[in-house]
Amino acid sequence: MSGVELNFNIILNAFPLLLQGAGITIQITAMSVGFGLLIGMLVGVARLSDMKIVKYLANLYVDFIRGTPLLVQIFLVYFALPLLTGSRIDPFLAAIAACSINSGAYIAEIFRAGIQSIDKGQMEAGRSLGLSWFQTMRYVIMPQAFKRIIPPLGNEFIAMLKDSSLVSVIGFEELTRRGQLIIARTYASFEIWLAVAFIYLIMTFTISRFVAYLERRYQTK
Repeated sequence: MSGVELNFNIILNAFPLLLQGAGITIQITAMSVGFGLLIGMLVGVARLSDMKIVKYLANLYVDFIRGTPLLVQIFLVYFALPLLTGSRIDPFLAAIAACSINSGAYIAEIFRAGIQSIDKGQMEAGRSLGLSWFQTMRYVIMPQAFKRIIPPLGNEFIAMLKDSSLVSVIGFEELTRRGQLIIARTYASFEIWLAVAFIYLIMTFTISRFVAYLERRYQTK
C-alpha cells in the first residue's frame, strides 16, 4: 500500500495565488473587525443605557446575530437584501457588511463586559470633577476598559479571520475560494488544502503573538 506523495511543484506554483487570496482574507478581516469595533462600541454602551428602548434594540441585535450562523447572515445580505432593494450587491461589499455586522455583535459583548469590569467609583469620580457622562466614558472608563479587552478582541480577530472563509460561498475569491479554484484546475486537493491550512496557521499564529505582546505591554496591575 503506497503512502501519500506530496507534489511540491504544485504547491510552489499555487503559492503566489494563495498568498493573494490570503491578502484578501486579511483585508476582509481587518475591515470587518474595524467596522465591528465601531458597531460594538456603540451597541455595548447602548446595552448599558438607562433608556429602555435603546437597551432593548441593542439586546435584540446582539441576540439575533449571536443566535444565527454567519453563513445565514451572508446569505441574507447577498441574496435576500437585493430582493428588498431591487439592486444586486457587490460580493465584496456583501462580505464586509455581513462580517462587520456579525463581528459587531460579539465585540459589543466584549465592550459591555469590559466597561462593567471597571469600578463604578470611576464614573462617580469623573462626574464629580465636572465631566459629562460622555466625557467620563471617553477619557476615564474606555481607556481602562480597552486594556482589559485586548485578549478577547484578539480572539475575535482570529475567529473572524477563519470565519471569513465562509464568504467563498458567494464566489468571493479569498484564500479558501482561491484554493477551491486551483483544485478544480489541478485536482491536487491534498496539496492545496495543506497549503491553505498552513497559510491560515501562519496568519493566526502571528496575530496571537502580536496580541500577547500587546497584552504584556498594557497589562493592568
